[in-house]
Amino acid sequence: MKKLIGIAAAASLALVLAGCAGGDGGTGAAEGPKALDELVVGFAQVGAESGWRTANTKDIQASFEEAGIELKFSDAQQKQENQIKAIRSYIQQDVDYIAFSPVVETGWDAVLNEAKAAGIPVVLTDRAVDSEDTSLYVSFLGSDFIEEGKKAGLWVLDEYKDATEKVNIVQLEGTTGAAPAIDRAEGFADTIRQNPNLEVIESQTGDFTRAGGKQVMEAMLKSNPDIDLVYAHNDDMGLGAIEAIEAAGLVPGEDIKIVTVDAVKDGMQALADGKINFIVECSPLLGAQLVDIITTLNDGGTVEPRIITEETTFTQEQAIEALPDRQY
Repeated sequence: MKKLIGIAAAASLALVLAGCAGGDGGTGAAEGPKALDELVVGFAQVGAESGWRTANTKDIQASFEEAGIELKFSDAQQKQENQIKAIRSYIQQDVDYIAFSPVVETGWDAVLNEAKAAGIPVVLTDRAVDSEDTSLYVSFLGSDFIEEGKKAGLWVLDEYKDATEKVNIVQLEGTTGAAPAIDRAEGFADTIRQNPNLEVIESQTGDFTRAGGKQVMEAMLKSNPDIDLVYAHNDDMGLGAIEAIEAAGLVPGEDIKIVTVDAVKDGMQALADGKINFIVECSPLLGAQLVDIITTLNDGGTVEPRIITEETTFTQEQAIEALPDRQY
């Protein structure tokens, strides 16, 4: 587990104190440390749209149970209005802390201001929000999605470094407006731009689901018969694309190369089998770090405003080696 207590900037310290001191609710660090079994944390999850999300939920629930902290959990079913409703419910219940993974980046200021007024510190997990007021949350815990896109792009650059003709790439985007979808596309585009032969000829959302990936890939194959590579923003969409490619009588990983992000077990197995060519890891195991953030704040400490998880990449050989001990 990473040590989260560090030398925080003065602005970060002021932000934490302000978050804990307002209103009558949020009886966290501002009133002195609570026993862990007295803490109540509300967590609003995106949904269960993928294997990654399921693993993320299980890890967070298990980590809080192990720590002896009560976790109130809600599944937003990929709808922002459901998350906002859940957060408002947690505010009414006077929980000590709120954590959530935003369905999309925008539209959170009103409900986060309500949490701030109630004195309940908020932690963002996995996905960030697009707000000019960074005092609305204490910390962001998750991945650098732009960096993930860059890693995918670097593999593509190397794979096609000797290309003398156009390489047709299609992109399966995540949920429209979601931070990982926006940033993974940006990081990838900025990287492959170094080779003018690499061109994204079509890009559509598959909503991070296997069914969505299959449906979009089926349509892309009909409109673009000469696809060289698929870049999918998560494994599940890549797995859906494999189904569509095979149904079209083509060989995934050979006729059409596939690069994905996540490294969940199903994706890693497809990589080991040669159906996916390269995977950029995005770890869903954020539970222990989230518990560390909550306990640090409860003890009156400060945390960094942005905490990035350590992640790697996988080739076929590396996937074969890693699979026996894969936790998710």
